[in-house]
Amino acid sequence: MDDILTSIIGIGLSVILMFIFPLMSMTERTDDISQLTVEIATSEFVEDIRRTGKIEQKRYEQFLANLGSTGNTYNIEIEARILDENPTRKITQTSGTQGNNVYYSVYTSQILNDNFFNNDIAYYLKEGDIITVSVNNTNQTMSQQLKNFFYTVVGKETYVIAASHGGLVSANGQ
Repeated sequence: MDDILTSIIGIGLSVILMFIFPLMSMTERTDDISQLTVEIATSEFVEDIRRTGKIEQKRYEQFLANLGSTGNTYNIEIEARILDENPTRKITQTSGTQGNNVYYSVYTSQILNDNFFNNDIAYYLKEGDIITVSVNNTNQTMSQQLKNFFYTVVGKETYVIAASHGGLVSANGQ
């Protein structure tokens, strides 16, 4: 009876060592590659916006295609903080002007409205504006599913692959 129990335990351990751990390692490597792809695509997209001062439909679709090449789905959030045209105010006639830079935010739904996709137009920014793009995956990757199956103590993470990049726009878009 002890030999049968030992054999069953040995077979179970060998299956885990031969199949499960290599599979988990391979899927984690796939997530690492996807993470790197998302980080590079996000930083290139933001740097293009910073350099040109505009968000173009063609460039945005190329960004989506780069993200889609990983086989995951993503939630993309774009925030453009627009520098107010008239941030200073006059205090008295003799003291001159005083004030700070004032920004207001424009978000993804406002930037990517129907006109953006139907008319092949761009969303223009000006020098001094701040652009931020955040990307999170919305689906569970195979690695995440395996981890959740074997390590139920860890809990269910909502995303594994994420990237965020932002910066100051250095050119006027128009």
